[in-house]
Amino acid sequence: MKHTLTGQVAIVTGANTGIGRITAIQLAKQGVRVFLACRAEHKAQRVVDEINQLTGDAERAHFLPLDLGDLMSVRRAAQRFLATGLPLHILVCNAGLAGQKGVTASGFELAFGTCHVGHFLLTKLLLERLKASAPARVVVVSSKAHRHAKGIDFATLREPTQSPGGLKEYAVAKLANLLFSRELASQLKGTGVDVFALHPGIVASDVWRAVPAVLRYLIRPFMVTPEQGAATSVWCATAPELSGQSGGYYEKCQVQSASPTAQDSALAHSLWQASEHWTCAFQQP
Repeated sequence: MKHTLTGQVAIVTGANTGIGRITAIQLAKQGVRVFLACRAEHKAQRVVDEINQLTGDAERAHFLPLDLGDLMSVRRAAQRFLATGLPLHILVCNAGLAGQKGVTASGFELAFGTCHVGHFLLTKLLLERLKASAPARVVVVSSKAHRHAKGIDFATLREPTQSPGGLKEYAVAKLANLLFSRELASQLKGTGVDVFALHPGIVASDVWRAVPAVLRYLIRPFMVTPEQGAATSVWCATAPELSGQSGGYYEKCQVQSASPTAQDSALAHSLWQASEHWTCAFQQP
């Protein structure tokens, strides 16, 4: 990008590694003040230091404690950011996992709770700040894997991961990312906040660390580097030509068609209502 984004503020979840790290670095290099929303401070701090040294600005990057699987942690993270009084121009919902099995601290299937529910609540809590900072953008990192999910079985979302390798649940979580971005774009129409979803490619990153070794071996030839994977995230977050084009789904910086299920407005609305119900149960004491 040739234009400057100096003075803008961004939050990038899962920015301690992989495409999240590259996204945060690239935004910071364009003048954006970046908050790295991550679980592990010692891992995130290395990237914070890297960015601040790279830019020569000790205030360019900051650590924001966030565990997306713990909805009370999500509320604390949002409150901590809002307390800074800073505007918010870019929210990149990047963090995710694949191949891990279990439930989150808040009782959701692990991939679904981390990839969707945590990001849903975080975005909801930051919406007023985003609207007050408009023009602003929400960028949701989904996956082409969403095409393997033909729907959402709401009855199983509060149960531990069942499928071998957890890839069936991962597909549902990535479908939820797209349905969420679709409904969010609809609700934010006319506010100056644009919403974009994307497939970054099969990225050689820590997201696959729990996938069985044989599966990692099979997908390795199709993997792209974190730098290649982050390109579409950064483009969706910054490209001037996307202004006002809310609701799109992108791959390799080009618009793509999501699966028919991901374009189901009724399902998107049902997921939104269910997500509001789930997250309202976790109020700050």
